[in-house]
Amino acid sequence: MLFDSFNRRVKDLRVSVTDRCNFRCFYCDPDPAPCTSSDSDLLTFDEIHSICEVFVSLGIEKIRLTGGEPMVRKGLGVLIAQLACLKPLGLQELAMITNGSSFANKAAQLRSSGLNRITFSLDSLETRHFSLNYGLRQTL
Repeated sequence: MLFDSFNRRVKDLRVSVTDRCNFRCFYCDPDPAPCTSSDSDLLTFDEIHSICEVFVSLGIEKIRLTGGEPMVRKGLGVLIAQLACLKPLGLQELAMITNGSSFANKAAQLRSSGLNRITFSLDSLETRHFSLNYGLRQTL
């Protein structure tokens, strides 16, 4: 089992599957230059699975996929299916945090791949506070 510096058991693992995003929010991406990283800079799905398998063996019960925006990573359903195979080893929840802009098109695939929970990151429902609400309107 894993414990933090306050001797609390660590049960959750956040895994960033990409640094890319389809929005340009100032707090996540303050640099106006486009992202120049390539897919070869990212961990492969097999590498992510192997790392997560070790953490599950150490008592991790929940894996949350993050980014950037995780849904811009090609083949995300394949990774989710690979990670869902860790459930018999002790993984209880497979979750993802998203801006929701692609959710309507991918919801069924994500669920059938083994995703248990989605958290939507919403800055505001007011246009003046959230000027990039095109994807938000499609999601809601």
